[in-house]
Amino acid sequence: MANIQHIVVIGGGTMGQGIAELLASKGIETTIIEKNDELAKDAYHHIEMSLDKKLAKWGITPAEKKMTLSRIHATADTAALKNADFVIESVVEDLNTKIELFALCDELCRPDVILASNTSTLSLTEIAAATDRPDKVIGLHFVHPVPKIPLVEVVRGLKTSQETVQTVVDLLEQMEMKGVEVYESPGFVTTRLICLLINEALYTLMEGVASAEDIDRAMKIGYQFQSGPLEMADRFGLDSILAALERLYREFGDIKYRPAPLLKKMVRAGHLGVKTGEGFFHYSEDGERIKKEEQA
Repeated sequence: MANIQHIVVIGGGTMGQGIAELLASKGIETTIIEKNDELAKDAYHHIEMSLDKKLAKWGITPAEKKMTLSRIHATADTAALKNADFVIESVVEDLNTKIELFALCDELCRPDVILASNTSTLSLTEIAAATDRPDKVIGLHFVHPVPKIPLVEVVRGLKTSQETVQTVVDLLEQMEMKGVEVYESPGFVTTRLICLLINEALYTLMEGVASAEDIDRAMKIGYQFQSGPLEMADRFGLDSILAALERLYREFGDIKYRPAPLLKKMVRAGHLGVKTGEGFFHYSEDGERIKKEEQA
């Protein structure tokens, strides 16, 4: 663990931002690699906005915000991988894209560096096969919003070594995160179960059983959910939910994973949730839910 001082996060989207913020808040030097400089700056800006929200709610101090930001660097230069002690990939859920990235990481990173993927549905064994270090490839599936949810699914690929698993477990302990060890399977535990819940909520909405507002209220009050399933979908991204369900449907061949037609309709309309400001509910630019009275 003493050797992991600098972690590179590949991908500065919602999940990548959350992972980078978490790492930096725990005292780890963190570099985000994005496709271009503009996206890299945007990722850093959104992390700063996230910290400002916490500051406004007395969740952190100005000094903590400053220290966290001082540990975060954002770039489009993949040469940063040469100085990485650990890598976490969090890009689009596309197998070919991840395979290309892991091959690049294998080429640029030191031989002892562990390569982790935040994939939720893809095969780690297949991704690891693109490298000469399959024993050092592992899954670290974080749950959104990363800084608030202290859970990580630790996923073994076919050739992931016990030494790699132990190093990751030690790292998670340092970050005050709880690791749940799971075996490679489409959707693992969290994605597989939450996508089913969201999909069933969509069918319930389609059938006119209740409004989106009341479906979410029922689950929040009745089962103590922090967010209802439809708001969860908005925050995850409806396009991401659709992609996950389609992959689960293909992998398992079970009709229960078939995406609700309403989900496809929303995605085709470009109503993707928080990222576009409109999904089942409406959101401000900084991701806050807009109440009905405020819309009027």
